[in-house]
Amino acid sequence: MPLFIISTPIGNMQDITHRAIETLREADAVACEDTRRAGILLRKFGIKTRLISYYEQNERMRVGQLVALLKQGKRLALITNAGTPVLSDPGYILIREAIRQGVEVHAVPGPSAITAALAVSGLPASRFVFEGFLSKKQGQRLRVLEQLRSEKRTVVLFESPQRLERLLKDILEVIGNRRVAICRELTKFHEETARGRISDVLEKLRSRKGEFTIVLEGSDD
Repeated sequence: MPLFIISTPIGNMQDITHRAIETLREADAVACEDTRRAGILLRKFGIKTRLISYYEQNERMRVGQLVALLKQGKRLALITNAGTPVLSDPGYILIREAIRQGVEVHAVPGPSAITAALAVSGLPASRFVFEGFLSKKQGQRLRVLEQLRSEKRTVVLFESPQRLERLLKDILEVIGNRRVAICRELTKFHEETARGRISDVLEKLRSRKGEFTIVLEGSDD
């Protein structure tokens, strides 16, 4: 049976698609990043499918078990805590092995912080590059930013609240005072987007908490 890669809400539970609900309900098991968070989602829609933990620290160990279920004819769904698996979340190793073993892999698309942030950013979105979370190590982070300095496409990044200010200061130092949109808590009750030059938004977002998606203007050189 196929492996279904299912996008789940990034905040607002009502954003889940009808197809995602039905696929989760019909699956024999759901591989998920956090069984507690996945359990909240499934209970919200009356789904009682078995959950199997599958996260960064155990994904290599779990792959054999999950592929074996698929080879037995079981319907397996893969979800992450929010959004689409594989995009800065676990999933690649399982999908690669499933394909290698001749298992069909289908996407059940839906919410994405990347496309949501691009849509509200006010920056060009027809061509973009996604870099996810940059390294916590400053040297590696600065090297990537140096490479992005000449990138003409809009750049999308993820960052935690603890490191947001440091990242913005690094971007300001390496890339310059570009236009940026910082999206916080997308689709949630306290959603907000700060737009402007990096120097403008630094003060606006100081001490803010939540999930951040950064949309950075590309180079015009």
